[in-house]
Amino acid sequence: MHTVVVGTSGTTAADVIAVAREGARVELSDDARTALAAARSIIDALAARPEPVYGVSTGFGALAVRHIGPDLRGQLQRNIVRSHAAGMGPHVEREVVRALMFLRLKTLCSGHTGVRPEVAQTIADVLNAGITPVVHEYGSLGCSGDLAPLSHCALALMGEGDAEGPDGRVRPAAELLAEHGIEPVELREKEGLALLNGTDGMLGMLIMAIADLQRLYVSADITAALSLEALLGTDRVLAPELHAIRPHPGQSVSAANMSAVLKGSGLVGHFQQDEAPRVQDAYSVRCAPQVAGAGRDTLAHARLVAGRELAAAVDNPVVLPDEGRVESNGNFHGAPVAYVLDFLAIVAADLGSIAERRTDRLLDKNRSHGLPPFLADDPGVDSGLMIAQYTQAALVSEMKRLAVPASADSIPSSAMQEDHVSMGWSAARKLRTAVDALGRIIAVELYAATRAIELRDGLTPAPASRAAVDALRAAGAQGPGPDRFLAPDLAVVEAFVRDGELIAAVERITGPLA
Repeated sequence: MHTVVVGTSGTTAADVIAVAREGARVELSDDARTALAAARSIIDALAARPEPVYGVSTGFGALAVRHIGPDLRGQLQRNIVRSHAAGMGPHVEREVVRALMFLRLKTLCSGHTGVRPEVAQTIADVLNAGITPVVHEYGSLGCSGDLAPLSHCALALMGEGDAEGPDGRVRPAAELLAEHGIEPVELREKEGLALLNGTDGMLGMLIMAIADLQRLYVSADITAALSLEALLGTDRVLAPELHAIRPHPGQSVSAANMSAVLKGSGLVGHFQQDEAPRVQDAYSVRCAPQVAGAGRDTLAHARLVAGRELAAAVDNPVVLPDEGRVESNGNFHGAPVAYVLDFLAIVAADLGSIAERRTDRLLDKNRSHGLPPFLADDPGVDSGLMIAQYTQAALVSEMKRLAVPASADSIPSSAMQEDHVSMGWSAARKLRTAVDALGRIIAVELYAATRAIELRDGLTPAPASRAAVDALRAAGAQGPGPDRFLAPDLAVVEAFVRDGELIAAVERITGPLA
């Protein structure tokens, strides 16, 4: 099994995905253990002084004015975890919880939080044991970080609350720790606070969304090319010299992907042979690279922000080992992450919208240039893909609602101490829903476009298009014919897109797409 070693200088998106989705093992580097011990020595020295230090010998948030004596500090750290583990609603997905735990571990190992090495090791042990604390949908305002979600994880480290075992069953965390020989953590000064203050949940979801959207943008280029082909459109608008004069990089990439898919097609360019020749294709076909390209450029910006956050040490207060001091700060505010999460939801909605417009065009006999109404076998007796497009349209409408930015909102908390929050967790949760919806929308376009290509008798599709059609049929999605129960076919196509089988089938002909 792949092992991810956590050091002092952050981590990578690939490591996050390996731990969150693939169950990779986690180990602490020697440098991380040294940094943890050095930072802890600073906390221990400050704890011994009579002067109050925030997070070490004081209360938290609006209660930071109270100095806490040594005899109550362990209870203080336990209490912040228990009281902040106040989430409600459905359980959050296992991969999200693993990502946020791993990212919190990454920050602890930076040597800027002041926790003991054994606390960091316990997180690694819990991840390696396949134990997943129960985290709830609601509870984070994205400032101070993802407090409630991280608190539920910290609670499990203490041997309290519930967690999901490797078998998927939810049980008391204490039982699961005992079964795997993991001692519950006895928190000391600063440690409870250090386990809670971070953007780890929203960042983990951003990283996974970026990976998923990268795959979906390639898939959307493929389905746009198939739709262009099925509509007998022209590929001349994909010429690289046209995109070079408007040098947005994503646009050129999308156009190049579409050109690669269409290479050798016998369907493109027939629009000039119509009785009423088209001068140009509709926007949803002709402007596909411009829309998908702008989304790709937004994805590149989100990747830049995620990379910076992966290199960050987010906590409050933080330990500055070189200076030997602890300072309060506002680095836990989720605004940088929240903004790009919202931005990605916007571009995903637009990509879904243009894909639906191409599907609708394929189904409309007045705009499909010779295809049967709704791609039906016997129109009137058969309804074809009429309602598949309804489903797609409902998903597009949902995505438009999900595109409303969460980060434009703020709601005061903690007696006005935390009077401006990022809502980054909410932005991340709705983006996950949007990504799932986009995959389904692309699947419906693929289903319609492949059927339409097969209905173009006497015309030969591009080799890459033929490969996509053949692979989809081999996966179990049926081609043209009388009406049948469509939901199973659509589920097959959705999995075909989600699991990367569409891209794999096409790339066997085209080579790697970008």
